[in-house]
Amino acid sequence: QPSAKREGFVTVPDVTWADIGALEEVREELTMAILAPVRNPEQFKALGLLAPAGVLLAGPPGCGKTLLAKAVANESGLNFISVKGPELLNMYVGESERAVRQVFQRARNSAPCVIFFDEVDALCPRRSDRESGASVRVVNQLLTEMDGLESRCQVFIMAATNRPDIIDPAILRPGRLDKTLYVGLPPPSDRLAILKTITKDGTVPPLDIDVHLEEIAYNPCCDCFTGADLSALVREASVCALKQQMTMFSPANKNVYTGEIRVGKKHFEEAFKKVKSSITPKDQIMYGEMRQSLNR
Repeated sequence: QPSAKREGFVTVPDVTWADIGALEEVREELTMAILAPVRNPEQFKALGLLAPAGVLLAGPPGCGKTLLAKAVANESGLNFISVKGPELLNMYVGESERAVRQVFQRARNSAPCVIFFDEVDALCPRRSDRESGASVRVVNQLLTEMDGLESRCQVFIMAATNRPDIIDPAILRPGRLDKTLYVGLPPPSDRLAILKTITKDGTVPPLDIDVHLEEIAYNPCCDCFTGADLSALVREASVCALKQQMTMFSPANKNVYTGEIRVGKKHFEEAFKKVKSSITPKDQIMYGEMRQSLNR
């Protein structure tokens, strides 16, 4: 695997707040944590405020954690380095630590910059007193880099995890990832906002007049759907509509349909039979407990 890919390229994401369509509270928190210090540094300084050293986004998969990180970088005009935790791990001694150092060096060279560690639990598992292996060295290296606040000027750290409970507590102490935001399953009102964003207010794919996004969002079948599940639902309904047209206007009939294909209510009903929540009942209980523990 090329080291450039392992260590993350510097990019400027094209994701904006408009692409997210929900998560108002989390967006507001991120605005104050990262956007406000970048846009209004003098006001922050005058009030004696310090921006959080890092932000951890925790919650179920498919709920928009990566999108949020990209949108923050875009809205603030910051460069963006995205790294999946497992990509930095290497079987050779010392290589993983070197990869961590290089990510931070690349970020300093590209400042102002956001480093986003996805699946950070793979990179920073909870250490035991008796452990002394590669994972301990990687965690120690990451702590060293995070503690270099002065040399890290205008480098912001964001991380995402589905399991904050298995992350080494040292990473979550003040001066490191000292702010944790829960990004949970969307309630019906957020599901409606997400569906409107996915379908561009019902224009892509074109929705038939019998389709009401509010009805879909509040449908009990959508309970515990993530944003990714809703996207899969819309895609499956679109495939159902396409399949129907291909059957009606097949080469055997010597007809070709040239009009607009619209996704109707019956297509969503078919899609609901195939697309189920990716979060199991057992997971739902775990994430409910996670939310309560983070809100204490």
